[in-house]
Amino acid sequence: MDTHSPWLDDEQQDLWQALLTVVIALPAALDRQLQKDAGISNFEYGVLARLSTAEQATMRLSDLARMCDSTQPRLSKVMDRFEARDWVTRRPDPDDGRYTLATLTDTGRHKLIESAPGHVEQVRRLVFDPLSAAQRRHLGAALSRIATTVRQDGEGR
Repeated sequence: MDTHSPWLDDEQQDLWQALLTVVIALPAALDRQLQKDAGISNFEYGVLARLSTAEQATMRLSDLARMCDSTQPRLSKVMDRFEARDWVTRRPDPDDGRYTLATLTDTGRHKLIESAPGHVEQVRRLVFDPLSAAQRRHLGAALSRIATTVRQDGEGR
C-alpha cells in the first residue's frame, strides 16, 4: 500500500464509514432512549455513572471532565442542571482550593439507578448482542488502542 496516497484504500474506507456510523449514530440512539425513558442525555447519564463509581461518589470536576471526554465549560453547565435537581453538590476541594469537587447525592444515585435498566438494555442490543465473544474482545482491544491515540493527540503528545 502506498502510504503517501491522499486517499484511503477500499478496506480503510469501508472501516472508516462503519466507524463514523457508530461514532455518530450510536450516541444519537442512546440519547433518544435516555431522553424518552429518563429525561436525560447519554452524556448526562455518563457523568452520573462516572461519579457513582468514584470513591465516596466524589471527584474533582477537572478529572470528571477528562474521564467523560468533555470540556470543563460543558461539564459546568451539566453540573448547574444537576445541582438544581439535587443530583450533585459542589464544593471547593479541601486539599487544594483551586479545584472543585462534585459529589453525587442520594437523589442523583436514585436517578442513575432508575435510568440504568433501559440504557443497559439499549447498549446490549446495539453493541454487544450483534457480536460474538471473540469479536467483543477484538473490538475492545482495537478501540482501546484508538482511544489511547486520540486522547494522547488531544493532550498534544
